[in-house]
Amino acid sequence: MKTNRILIGTAIILLAGSIAFTSCRKRETKQAEEPDKETNTVSDNANAENIANDIMAMGSQAVENGALTEFRTSGSNELSGIVSMAPCASVSVNGSTITVDFGTTGCTGADGRVRTGKLFFDLSGSNPVSATKYRNPGFKMVVTAQAYVVDNYTVAISGKTVTNTTPASIGTGTNPGTNLTWNIKSNITVTKPSGGVTITWNCDRNKELMNTNDPICYKGQLLPIDWSKAKIKLNGTASGLNSKSENYVATAIDLVRDFSCSPSLVYPKRHPFISGKINYTPGTRPTRYFDYGSGACDLNATVTINGVTYAITLP
Repeated sequence: MKTNRILIGTAIILLAGSIAFTSCRKRETKQAEEPDKETNTVSDNANAENIANDIMAMGSQAVENGALTEFRTSGSNELSGIVSMAPCASVSVNGSTITVDFGTTGCTGADGRVRTGKLFFDLSGSNPVSATKYRNPGFKMVVTAQAYVVDNYTVAISGKTVTNTTPASIGTGTNPGTNLTWNIKSNITVTKPSGGVTITWNCDRNKELMNTNDPICYKGQLLPIDWSKAKIKLNGTASGLNSKSENYVATAIDLVRDFSCSPSLVYPKRHPFISGKINYTPGTRPTRYFDYGSGACDLNATVTINGVTYAITLP
């Protein structure tokens, strides 16, 4: 009897183990049948990328041209006191600080984005102090914000600095033989309009004016850069907390933005990235490979997860 009990107990244990093993196999099969299709967080990262780069572009244009040449709908390009950029926005200068004020009712720019609040661009940290233009080696711009909102996304800036890293020996010629370069450090928080979910975005990026040798775009150190003809490239890393409260890392590889590219017929001043990649890793989940394409002027992009590619339309 004792032997029989042992045999029966052993059979029960083996049967339980078999059931557990079968259950695990079923779960594994179910997981294999359900690929990771989550692309929202990588799209959130791309949106934060666009918001941060638009702020940088607005600062560069305000400093170089005295107005947001690629964002305004009308107005002068002279920086003298207060300059009208559009019916609902203005630029003002107070010492070394330039203020861009979008008002409180909603200012629609030529890029179709609706903005409210203020952006402040402080140039006092430039070295030498005479480097007051975005194109000048040693130029430094510290960006802060007040109640700044873009398309109902609330943007808080804890720190954003742009420094011109071009060699001081560049000279004043229209073709200096090297491209203008900048380093960009950002620490921003973006609150989404739906549900109030926040995204933090901290970056250390290097920016390059790819067509510095084009005299139509870069006219030397004595004249403003024509941003409507500019082609820039970004490389570097970003990290933070995404909308799922996951820590993430995003590496930008040769992101190219061509300001002569305007694929939207409705918003001719909206200039998307046209090539380059972002390798985005959220938490412990697989890396998402966000690809802007090979240079075509369009709003198409793709996200590849675990070898499966999904089409994305840029906003």
